Amino acid sequence: MKNLNYGVVGNCRSAALISENGSLDWLCLPQFDSSSAFAKILDKDKGGSFEVIPEKLIRSVQYYKKNTNILHTRFVCKDGTFELVDFMPRYITENNDYYSPPDLVRYFKHIKGKPTFRIHYNPKLDYARNHTKNKHAQVGFIKSYTTSGTYDSLYLYTSFNCDSILNQDIIRLEKHEFCLISYNQKLLKQTDERIYLILQRTKTYWLNWSEKTKIHPKYKDEINRSALVLKLLNYQKSGAVLAAITTSLPETIGEVRNWDYRFCWIRDGSMVVKILTQLGHYKVAKRYLDFIMDIIPEKKEKVQIMYGINGEKKLSEYVLDHLAGYEGSKPVRVGNAAYKQKQNDIYGILLDLIHQQFELFENSLEHTEELCTIVRSIVNVVDENWRKPDRGIWEIRGKSLHFTFSKVMCWVAFDRAVKISRLLKSDYYVNKWTPYRDAVKEDIMKNAWSEKKQAFTQHYGSDDLDASVLLMENYGFIKATDEKYISTVLTIQKELEHDGLMYRYKNQDDFGTPKSAFTICSFWLINSLFKIGRKKEAKEKFDILMSYSNHLGLFAEDIDFETKRMLGNFPQAYSHLAIIETAINFSEDEDEKPEGLIEQLNL
Repeated sequence: MKNLNYGVVGNCRSAALISENGSLDWLCLPQFDSSSAFAKILDKDKGGSFEVIPEKLIRSVQYYKKNTNILHTRFVCKDGTFELVDFMPRYITENNDYYSPPDLVRYFKHIKGKPTFRIHYNPKLDYARNHTKNKHAQVGFIKSYTTSGTYDSLYLYTSFNCDSILNQDIIRLEKHEFCLISYNQKLLKQTDERIYLILQRTKTYWLNWSEKTKIHPKYKDEINRSALVLKLLNYQKSGAVLAAITTSLPETIGEVRNWDYRFCWIRDGSMVVKILTQLGHYKVAKRYLDFIMDIIPEKKEKVQIMYGINGEKKLSEYVLDHLAGYEGSKPVRVGNAAYKQKQNDIYGILLDLIHQQFELFENSLEHTEELCTIVRSIVNVVDENWRKPDRGIWEIRGKSLHFTFSKVMCWVAFDRAVKISRLLKSDYYVNKWTPYRDAVKEDIMKNAWSEKKQAFTQHYGSDDLDASVLLMENYGFIKATDEKYISTVLTIQKELEHDGLMYRYKNQDDFGTPKSAFTICSFWLINSLFKIGRKKEAKEKFDILMSYSNHLGLFAEDIDFETKRMLGNFPQAYSHLAIIETAINFSEDEDEKPEGLIEQLNL
C-alpha cells in the first residue's frame, strides 16, 4: 500500500487503522500502548489482519461520516452494494461518564442486492510473538488466545455464523450485520439492535464534539478533520496526548529511523492542547494539566521529555526481531529510549500552555496554587540549565549542543513566567525573573546569529540551519518585521526547502543524513512566509502541501521528497496541529497588505 492510505478510528482509549480496501491492519488493546492484536502494517505475513474480501468487486470508496470519527468503506459489486462502517464506541452515559470500551465495531450496512464476500479474521496477539488460536466458543462468539508465552485473548461477537468466518466461507449479505471485536468478554447479549444503538450514540457524541469546534471562514473542513484526529490522540483515562498511534513506521523506507510514538511528549502534548483550546475544546486542556500535575516530580527534580500515557517514567526500548517491519524497514521498536534525554525546550512550551490557561480561564485557589508551584519549579530548573547544552527538539542521540531553539524556549519559559506573575499581580516574581529572560535573549542574539549565513543557526558556533528556528517569531522572541528574522526565514527556505518540502536540517546526525521531509517543518515555513508578508506564496504552498495528504485528508510525520508519499508514524499529532495553526492564521487574516517590505530590504 502506498501513501499510508488508511483511515483511523478510535475512542480515546485506543485506535485502529483501516486500509482503503477495508482491512483492519493495526489495533492495540486494551489501550493505545498495549501489544498489538492486528499488525499487518508492520508485517504483511505475520502481523495479523481482519479483511473483508468481496467476491465480485467493481470498486470501493472510503470516507468519514461528516464531522465524526466513524469510517465508511463502500463496496460496489456486481451482485450488490454494501458499506463497512468502522468505529470504536464512545459516548456519554446517563451518569455523565464516558463509555469507551476496548471494542471495535465493524457494522455491515446492506445497501442493495445480495453482495457476497469472505471474511479473513486473523488476529495475532501480543505482537504476533507466539501462536494465536481461534476457537468457536459459543453461539455468536469466537475466542482468540495465545497458546504459549505471555497469555492474551480477544473476543469476536457477530451476527454472522461463526464457523463461516473461521472457515472463510462465502457469506451473502441480505440485511445489516455486525462484528464486534472486544478485549473483554461481554456480559450482555450483543444484538443487531444493541450495536445499531451504540453506533447512533457514538455518531451523536462526535457530532456534538465537532459542533463545539470554533468555525473559521477558510479551511473549515481541514481544521475540523485535524481537530478530530487530535481528539483521538487524547487518552481519556489520564489526559495524556499521544504523538501518534503507531510504532516503527519508517521515516525512510529501508532505514532505521523507526520509533515508537505511542507516548506523551511534554512538547507535543502541550502544543496539541494549546491549539485545541484555541478551537474551543477546553476540557482537553484541563485533563492534560491534571496529567502534568500528576507526573511533575517534586520541586527542582528533573522533568522528563516524555512519559507513558498512564504517567510511566521508564519507557525501556526493545526490538521485535520477528517482525519484518513496514515494507521491510527494520527494526520494529517498542518503547523509546529518548525518555532519558535532556531537552531544554520542553519547559518553555509547557509554560506557554499554562500561561494560556491563566489568560483564558478562572482557576480555583487550589488549582492556581498548584500551577504556580509548577511554574516556580520550572523557572528554577531552567535557571540552572539554560546555559548548558542539550539534545534539542529533534532528539539527537549523539553529542549535546547549545541548540538555538532550546535557548529560545528557555527565554519563553522566563517570559511566560513573568507574564503569569503579572496576571497574578506578583511584582516580586516579575522583578526577579525579568533579568533572567533578558539574559537569555542577550545570549541568543550574541551566539546564535551567523554573519556568514545571515541567519540564526541550528546551534551556537555553527553555520548549519534548522527549521525549528522559524518558530522564534511564533513564540514572541522576535518580530516578523525584524530584518534578522526575515533574512533567517529566506535563508532557511533557500537551503532547507527542496521541491516545496522542508528538511528539518541537512547536517549529518547519529543516523546519517535525513532523506525525507518532516511535514510540520513545511507548515512552519508556510507560516513564516505568511508572517513576513509573502502571503500569496504561503497560501499557494499550503494548498499544494495539503494535496499530499492521503485520500481522507490525514498526514503522517514525513513526506518523501521525490514521490510525495507519506512516511513515518501515523496519523501524526505534530502534522495536524500545524494544519490547524496555519489554517487559522490564513482565516484570521483580513488585511491583505502589499508585499513591499521584503523588496524594500532587498532580500
